[in-house]
Amino acid sequence: MVSAIEPSAAGFRLRLDAPLAPELRPGESIAVNGVCLTVVSADNTGFFTDVSPETARVTTIAGLTNGAIINLERPLRPDSRLGGHFVQGHVDATGTIEGLRHDGDSHWLSVAFPASLAPYIVRKGSIAIDGISLTVADLRERAFDIQIVPFTWEHTNLQGAKPHDAVNIECDILGKYVARIAELGLAQPANDRTGVAE
Repeated sequence: MVSAIEPSAAGFRLRLDAPLAPELRPGESIAVNGVCLTVVSADNTGFFTDVSPETARVTTIAGLTNGAIINLERPLRPDSRLGGHFVQGHVDATGTIEGLRHDGDSHWLSVAFPASLAPYIVRKGSIAIDGISLTVADLRERAFDIQIVPFTWEHTNLQGAKPHDAVNIECDILGKYVARIAELGLAQPANDRTGVAE
């Protein structure tokens, strides 16, 4: 939970209260609503992190208020089991919740996204919303649908989501690499490329 927001010369500083605070050390990375930030200091009940002007500009972090419930995730250790897709904490853009509806114990969430993200979003592909690894269930020209299972609903801040709320979107890194290769014209056999010896 956000417990303090302090303006600074280089943006602002957040204090976040969390049970994992005693485990954190200065300099460690931590994802806050899907945004990779750095721990400045920590105590037994919370920790501080700085937010730069650029991060505030391109994510939803600047809209946080005291008392806001947030999603936190520590970096994956190299010896850990990978239980989802790669989420880097590098937000690609913000989107807007268009709709939210119940479906039994689960919930459907519709999210509008900027046109610039269209090449990186595929039906049944992975996407992160506020740092939560999810699956695109349906895809339209400028919006996608995801279904939230009860466990995810109960253990993230999505339970407080409302239409028109802004969310951080991070597309699958593998899709971004594929799109970049295609953009550079490298997705062709090596012997067809000019200047490449066999």
